[in-house]
Amino acid sequence: MKADRIISLAFKAYIWLALLFVFAPILTSFVFSFDANKFAAIPWGGFSTKWYAEAFGDPEVAKSLRNTVIVALSSSILATLIGFTAAYTDYRYDFFGKKVYLALAFIPPTIPVIILGVAMLVLLGRIGLSGQLHSVIIAHVVYSLPFAMALIRLRLSQMNKDLEAAAWNLGASQWRALKEIIIPFCLPAIFSALFLTMAVSFDEYAIAWFVSGFNETLPVRILILLQREVSPKVNAIGSLVFIVSMTLVMLAQIVFLMREPGSGKGKRI
Repeated sequence: MKADRIISLAFKAYIWLALLFVFAPILTSFVFSFDANKFAAIPWGGFSTKWYAEAFGDPEVAKSLRNTVIVALSSSILATLIGFTAAYTDYRYDFFGKKVYLALAFIPPTIPVIILGVAMLVLLGRIGLSGQLHSVIIAHVVYSLPFAMALIRLRLSQMNKDLEAAAWNLGASQWRALKEIIIPFCLPAIFSALFLTMAVSFDEYAIAWFVSGFNETLPVRILILLQREVSPKVNAIGSLVFIVSMTLVMLAQIVFLMREPGSGKGKRI
């Protein structure tokens, strides 16, 4: 028992050290975003919010933030919608080439973002869609769609396939069964996919860098600021991006783990 306790404590210590290693740079950036000194240094120069005021008082930063919100909302809605239809197709139908269909659907996140960004730039440039805000939306839908599909596909795998068939046998059309059986069951995964794809879009910069042209998103603006000077405004903007992204990821996790109302008690069709 003593050996088991030592192993358990060592494992917990390892986890905490790993988390500290991952989050230490982020926490450092967050702390120094409130430092009154222009250059991050110890000792701390005192608490101040002036870098947040300067950052979000900058018209370019405000425009980038607006672009980021538009792109994140638009791409998450489209990615979730397409992801749901793709996941339902996999759930309901058996067809020739289904394994290839699934393999292709999950490829984008496995491709290095630089290569994917260049590929999207070439493709969108060929069809006259590069350099616009909708270019970033299209690219982010391609990149984040597999995340939405994976979440909804996982949720559908937990569903009894006989429920939909029973609804058909009782006279429901396929559309009504979809609306009253499939979609309600998938709602936690749908909202989770919405939040997760929004988080993916909100802090993605490499693809946006290639396809956005002059329509910068907030992560691209951070990269531009870093190229010009070491500005404490970067800590403020980066902290905001991190907080928003982590909030969306946590919401996605919480919503996905929610049970369907009335689940486990039987559902009347």
